[in-house]
Amino acid sequence: MSTAAASSAHALSNERVLILDFGSQVTQLIARRVRESGVYCEIHPFGMSEERIRAYAPKAVILSGSPASVTEENGPRAPQAVFELGVPVLGICYGQQTMCHQLGGAVSGSDHREFGRAFIEIKEPCALFDGLWDLGSREQVWMSHGDRVTAIPPGFRAVAVSDGAPFAVIADDTRHFYGVQFHPEVVHTPHGAQLLANFVHGVAGIKGDWTMAAFKQQAIEKIRAQVGKGKVICGLSGGVDSSVAAVLIHEAIGDQLTCIFVDTGLMRAGEADEVVTLFRDHYNIPLIHREASDLFLGKLAGVSDPEQKRKIIGGLFIEVFDEESHKIGGAEFLAQGTLYPDVIESVSFTGGPSVTIKSHHNVGGLPDRMKLKLVEPLRELFKDEVRALGRELGLPAAFIGRHPFPGPGLAIRIPGDITPEKLEILRKADTVYLEEIRNAGLYDAIWQAFAVLLPVRTVGVMGDGRTYDHVLALRAVTSTDGMTADWFQFPHEFLARVSNRIVNEVRGVNRVVYDITSKPPGTIEWE
Repeated sequence: MSTAAASSAHALSNERVLILDFGSQVTQLIARRVRESGVYCEIHPFGMSEERIRAYAPKAVILSGSPASVTEENGPRAPQAVFELGVPVLGICYGQQTMCHQLGGAVSGSDHREFGRAFIEIKEPCALFDGLWDLGSREQVWMSHGDRVTAIPPGFRAVAVSDGAPFAVIADDTRHFYGVQFHPEVVHTPHGAQLLANFVHGVAGIKGDWTMAAFKQQAIEKIRAQVGKGKVICGLSGGVDSSVAAVLIHEAIGDQLTCIFVDTGLMRAGEADEVVTLFRDHYNIPLIHREASDLFLGKLAGVSDPEQKRKIIGGLFIEVFDEESHKIGGAEFLAQGTLYPDVIESVSFTGGPSVTIKSHHNVGGLPDRMKLKLVEPLRELFKDEVRALGRELGLPAAFIGRHPFPGPGLAIRIPGDITPEKLEILRKADTVYLEEIRNAGLYDAIWQAFAVLLPVRTVGVMGDGRTYDHVLALRAVTSTDGMTADWFQFPHEFLARVSNRIVNEVRGVNRVVYDITSKPPGTIEWE
């Protein structure tokens, strides 16, 4: 994140936590858990300069995990300033190890590695355990380490152990330095969120008064200060992120904002009309609706490779958006629904910045000739926080609660080549599926549900005739954070009912299957 971006977020709260990222795939979850406790925090690469750390003035620091090893000569280290600020520090997994290594302890490789579910035994009282764990209890946690601490630094004491980690939790009560070998941020550590809350509230003394209402007002003031009397254009996709950004900006500057909605023809049934009705009629936001489905389908004709599809859709979207933006004239700013995960992922844990700008489809970048300055009012928020802001802004609950939908839309839910006929089949089947989920009262219990038209056709018998039609896959998952997911266990009666409806009502489908794979940490994204 740039210095300017950091300083803009700096005003969001006077009590901030700094999370230094050493490359763990679940670092974002640390930030989510801290924010869920009402405390504002930011993630920065471990190489953050000491000057910027001191300027950020955190009330506490958390050191993340890492795939690296402290025993490596060039392994990442925490800036020494972290231990000189006089604020509490919590090291998680690798964070604990580098803390011990840098403060006079010892870390070594181990033949007894721990990955997955494990149990720690509480040996001594500790501020992290207040109201949570009792002396002598055995508690489930989630481990992921090969190295382990073999000697703790002066001033520390061991307060919990596990079979593979003699120093599973350590504490220096005088300096308020703590280290845990497990990952409290993941849901597989049942009481991990409370442990983190104990650290930020009990140890660091942070009140936890960061609210979405306060964020909304501060964001409106920031937008007005940045934009002044300038014109802003916003690429409206119809998704939650860009929609919340548009409504927030419109509340700040009114008709200085114009939204451009490029209709790719790849949205779910009725969604394009919903976007136009909501923003043009309900909110009275100036909106350009470019119907470009024929253009997109023409460019995608005969293309099967999913990455090539993404690039075609993203590149074409930018071309159409650029063309429409020129019709407005005088725009100085581009508004984007960039979220905090986008910001984090644009900087590797070694500190390398991204060179692209987020587009509607998260690929490529906008042409340099556009010369637009970015307005990104959501860049400090996670997805669930964006939904909370949307509710604060009065967006309809049904719209805010919609399941995530990928930027390339139905194009990547049709493996193989895309045709208007296949899109029509998928839209109808998806509509039936979601309708049955809502009828069963299950929509809000599911994080994401959708249908996929497989590149497979099978022979079947319907009535007195044979059919040779498509196979449709149904997918539904539960998730608390979008980073891990498990398949939703529908009752058999539901699956029988929805499958029967799809086969009977959607011409072109003669078989329905249900996908029961899960998404563990570190796997590729499913959509």
